[in-house]
Amino acid sequence: MINVLMFGPPGSGKGTQSVTLAEKYNLLHLSTGDMLRAELAANTDLGRKMAAIMASGELVPDEVVIDMIAHKIDSTTDKAGFIFDGFPRTVQQAEALQTMLEGRKMKIDMMLVLEVGDTELMDRMKKRALVSGRADDADESVINNRIAVYRAKTEPVIEYGRRAGVCHQVDGVGSIDEIFGRLCNHIETII
Repeated sequence: MINVLMFGPPGSGKGTQSVTLAEKYNLLHLSTGDMLRAELAANTDLGRKMAAIMASGELVPDEVVIDMIAHKIDSTTDKAGFIFDGFPRTVQQAEALQTMLEGRKMKIDMMLVLEVGDTELMDRMKKRALVSGRADDADESVINNRIAVYRAKTEPVIEYGRRAGVCHQVDGVGSIDEIFGRLCNHIETII
């Protein structure tokens, strides 16, 4: 089993690349945002609990997110591992994830960090807004805030990965295929 963390600022391509890497290496793509939306849509016990939390304007607590991931890991038997897309977002989440994985005799094997400059991120998100219709991708002030939040709250997780010896920084500029090739080169070192 391999566990890969995919990192990068909003618009860096981590979602696109995670899906393709998951297919190539038989990994389960775990996007906590997608998982939360699925729980809400399915109206599960967890979904109802999260809906109440989110309706009050609060963030879903880390332990709820970790429990959701643990359940997904425990119920998956036909995959070679997992690729975590945009999670963990804080050092505390990274530590909780590592503890949960260790309880299952697993670990974080690799953190791939897509490096993309702010101007390129802005251009990508504006283009994505035209295709997806996402209002948060069209507003420059919202984009700038999302990038600033990533830099302030999520980038410290990269240092956590460096200290653990699992961090690999990858040039995230170029064609989708070029970036995919760079990511594969790193993953091939642990398979």
